Amino acid sequence: MEKTTDYTITICEKENIKKIVDGINEYNLSKVPPLADVWTPLEFVAKDKNGIEIGGVLGGIGYWNGLEIKILWVKESYRKQGLGTKILNHIEKVAKEKGATIAMLDTFDFQAEDFYLKNGYEPFGELKNFPAGKRRIYFSKKL
Repeated sequence: MEKTTDYTITICEKENIKKIVDGINEYNLSKVPPLADVWTPLEFVAKDKNGIEIGGVLGGIGYWNGLEIKILWVKESYRKQGLGTKILNHIEKVAKEKGATIAMLDTFDFQAEDFYLKNGYEPFGELKNFPAGKRRIYFSKKL
């Protein structure tokens, strides 16, 4: 006996994204009340004296006052000079002023594991052998 279904799974279109995000937010907020109304983007860029982008950070604060850092990048010629720490300190400071109590992020062992350890982040998990032969590390830090 073959079971039939009354649904299909297709490629997500732009107009589907809001419904998906709203659906998970509705569920989550029914379980844990929000501390903030919406996602607050925190996105900053560092530029040299000529206005050229040399680094930046993309992140934001979510419903429960957690700073989620998605990307922190520093141009290779500016690395190991303290710029990454300055960018990180800046987003943490702004997030804390806006009520964030914790920061969280992930990185790979070939990216910035030592950088985040040096800046007070603590690992709380890792995915071994992803990508092959490497590790993805999850960090957090109390603000």
